[in-house]
Amino acid sequence: MRQIILDTETTGIDPRDGHRLIEIGAVEMVNRRLTGNRYHQYINPERDIEAEAVSVHGITNERVAEEPVFAEIADAFWAFIEGAELVIHNAPFDVGFIDHELGMLNARRSEPRLGPVAEHCRVLDTLTLARDKHPGQRNSLDALCKRYEIDNGRRVLHGALLDAEILADVYLAMTGGQTRLSLDASASSTGRDGQLTGLAIRRLSLSPGQLRVVPPDEAELAAHRAKLDRIRDASGECRWDAHSGLSGEEASR
Repeated sequence: MRQIILDTETTGIDPRDGHRLIEIGAVEMVNRRLTGNRYHQYINPERDIEAEAVSVHGITNERVAEEPVFAEIADAFWAFIEGAELVIHNAPFDVGFIDHELGMLNARRSEPRLGPVAEHCRVLDTLTLARDKHPGQRNSLDALCKRYEIDNGRRVLHGALLDAEILADVYLAMTGGQTRLSLDASASSTGRDGQLTGLAIRRLSLSPGQLRVVPPDEAELAAHRAKLDRIRDASGECRWDAHSGLSGEEASR
């Protein structure tokens, strides 16, 4: 399954007020693995950027004055995303701007006609997904980074490519993806909720004695017991006790 994690920056809030795209950032993921392929482009919006928008993303009129206009980059951008599932945080915002740009482009040329996005790509809105998983909580990208312990220290200002890269990590964490284990992606499929099903662990070919088992020392065991005690105190039970065959009282000794 090919997914494109995508983000944009704009001159303002609403394309119906004449606002335009000024940056597109996107990273490619196939079978929940980042491929290293990415698309990144600054765009001359052919209008001024609102001061409030500059305070969010830091992109000034001077920064994009010599960049190509959307018509010059549209075909390459469309080739990158067409047919993929787009993973976007607050997708209606970004898709609305992309469709607005494509609509203006199509009005000026006959072929090839590009878009609209929803007719050529599936769209997964991670903001909707986060609200379903965490109702009543803050679900901004920064809040999700904190919740899932994703490092966003570089995110001083919004930036399309950086935010797409961070969103990829958040999406994998939010949908239960473990990208660092050796998993056989060909034996898996993605369910409607984005969860992987049918995962097969790829067995390593090791001779007896090659895999060294390091037992915990006393300090590590003590830390483990203390952690289990905190779980028991907070919830009244600890599932580890059932697996170890000990009662809570016995396990805490």
